[in-house]
Amino acid sequence: MTGGQRADGGPIRTCILSREGQPRDGLIRLALSPDGHVLPDVRAKAPGRGAWIGVDRATLEASGKALRGALARAFKTGELTIPEDLGARIAAQLERAFLDRLGLEAKAGHVVIGGERIEKAARMGRLHLLLHAADAGADGSRKLDQALRVGTDREGSGDTGFTLPVARPILSLALGRENVVHVGLTDARAAGRVREALDRWLHFNGPDPAP
Repeated sequence: MTGGQRADGGPIRTCILSREGQPRDGLIRLALSPDGHVLPDVRAKAPGRGAWIGVDRATLEASGKALRGALARAFKTGELTIPEDLGARIAAQLERAFLDRLGLEAKAGHVVIGGERIEKAARMGRLHLLLHAADAGADGSRKLDQALRVGTDREGSGDTGFTLPVARPILSLALGRENVVHVGLTDARAAGRVREALDRWLHFNGPDPAP
């Protein structure tokens, strides 16, 4: 709840569990519904008082009474209900936010799909972000990773694209195309927006995300 600003003018909020101040864009907002239910508000659009968390899912789900106490202080009421599946709800909203952002960038013409098209863009140095579906073939991913390194003059670096925790049917649905296995972003700012949404999701999932 604590406010403040970064040196660049961006807002700072304090995680109610860790008590660490962090940039707001990297935290997750929780809101209190009119009937007293604590709900995730990852887009930070819900009206009223909010509470911010910056911990991962495992930490949140292990917090127990500490979470209830922190929320009671943040919302200034003990009359609240914390759903047992709060962690799963947050993860689902973060996944949806990432996929929605990817879809928006595709509509804006900033996304390239198809192995040959992605490889060409990568070798020309036009690729700013490379994503692989969870069920992408290892050979295909390695080929595109190599093209990315060539195009960015980082051969031998070991740099690779990101392997997402979702399979091709979900990517295909998000982009309105069939059999999307790999995705490339050809606009730097669009890649930054997608990467931000992805980082929030992956950070909350933690190293061993729950199913």
